Amino acid sequence: MRESRSAAVVAALCTASALVLAVPHAAAAAPDRCAYTSASYRPTLTYGDSGTAVRQAQCLSNVWGGEPPKLAVNGVFGSVMLNKIEWIQGCHGLPPSGVIEGRTWQVLYHPALDCYLPYPD
Repeated sequence: MRESRSAAVVAALCTASALVLAVPHAAAAAPDRCAYTSASYRPTLTYGDSGTAVRQAQCLSNVWGGEPPKLAVNGVFGSVMLNKIEWIQGCHGLPPSGVIEGRTWQVLYHPALDCYLPYPD
């Protein structure tokens, strides 16, 4: 019992250390790499939408990384993007709606380090 608690504490400390070191770098890099729109322009986007805000979301989701393939930055919110956004939302504890709104924009600009949810097939 004591060993399992110690292992849990060590794992938590390692995770916390990784977050402190890596998230600021990733979050700082995203706006620099993606300049299709202003970082303050965050409209609600849904499947079927198109335009520069969709390009921005596609670019940010590619900076976010993860297991899924990179999205084409073509400005079209299609089914591949829908799957990736739902996956990113789930990784961040958001309802996987596929709708890009305030909280989803926030995680696109400030991504978590890693996700342990399997990517949908």
